[in-house]
Amino acid sequence: MLILVANLGSTSFKYKLFDTARDEAVLAQGAADRIGEAESAWSLKADGVDRDGTAGLPDHGAAIELHLKELVDAGVLDAIESLGAVGFKAVHGGPISGAVRVDERVLETMQQFADVAPAHNPPYIEAMRAFGERLPGVPQVAAFETAFHQTIPLKRQAYAVPYEWTQMGIRRYGFHGASHRYVATRMAEIAPDARRVINCHLGGSSSICAIADGQSVATSMGLTPQSGLPQSGRVGDFEIFALLKLNAAGISTEEALQRLGKESGLLGISGISSDMRDIEQAAAGGDARSQLAIDVYAEAIRHYIGAYMAVLNGVDAICFTGGIGQNGKALREAVLRDFDYAGVKLDAKANEAADANAESRIDAADSGVALWVLPTNEELIVARQTVAVLEATTNTTNN
Repeated sequence: MLILVANLGSTSFKYKLFDTARDEAVLAQGAADRIGEAESAWSLKADGVDRDGTAGLPDHGAAIELHLKELVDAGVLDAIESLGAVGFKAVHGGPISGAVRVDERVLETMQQFADVAPAHNPPYIEAMRAFGERLPGVPQVAAFETAFHQTIPLKRQAYAVPYEWTQMGIRRYGFHGASHRYVATRMAEIAPDARRVINCHLGGSSSICAIADGQSVATSMGLTPQSGLPQSGRVGDFEIFALLKLNAAGISTEEALQRLGKESGLLGISGISSDMRDIEQAAAGGDARSQLAIDVYAEAIRHYIGAYMAVLNGVDAICFTGGIGQNGKALREAVLRDFDYAGVKLDAKANEAADANAESRIDAADSGVALWVLPTNEELIVARQTVAVLEATTNTTNN
């Protein structure tokens, strides 16, 4: 079966095309960014195909239309109708979790939670409707990022708020489920003795997950992707009553929330960029605020690692994935320092030599904890979830 897995941001569209009948081979991958601006860049890579260009893409529907056409023109697809399904790395479905067929109920529920996932839910809803209009006979599956975290016990899901709020759905959901699930699955294959794993998904959006016997038991994000670690432009953990001080200074709650969601995190502290590469370069040049941004980020990661050692009653492996996790050699060193009491010892040479795009061990020979650089594969997880949903639907229909 040919499955296109879509990964969307507010101004971006990325995808991978899998052939699940050929050992989950990736037939093609493509991207478009700066959607909605005057000129958008797009690219397509496949076996013997490397195409890119610019185009006016006013919305996600236009980006989807362009890429479907390019897949046919490049000979990757005989026709767009040959797609077996479209899978989405969807973010927030509130009470709807797991992987489910996209229907009007799913779209309406995602819209209800768009206020707490404003950068994610609207583009996914738009894309799902666009695919539905262009390919009405092709099933769509939403694999929600919250699904992997459904095994977290209620004592780590519930906020200390009036209980009726909890019943309204105000609780910790957790995100990056596909990435954390991939690491849990992969670690079971390559290190089956590592039953207690702390995975650090570090990138433009970051979260930490405590994994026990392949299941999520704690994660740093909460009701929204805004919480937990500092993000590239999002605040992370924040004292809500600080809004009173901001209001008194003439900053409205609406403006404060907007700035907390787009102008905070690494960007807010450094004042330089939301990209860790730019921040590290500025810090190396002596910029104090950039160094502070790195330090705050590293300390937040250390905080959650320490907390999750307590949750897991120790740790067998700590993994680093995501763009920053896989590339951030200096950051990994800063995060893993002073964990000697827990038996964590980094091999500085192995850390420096680690390939960002390959699975690498970076722990010292006498370390009591395995340390891994482990590239994630969120799209593969979504493709597998999509197949499982369609097979379950077929079996139910046949029965």
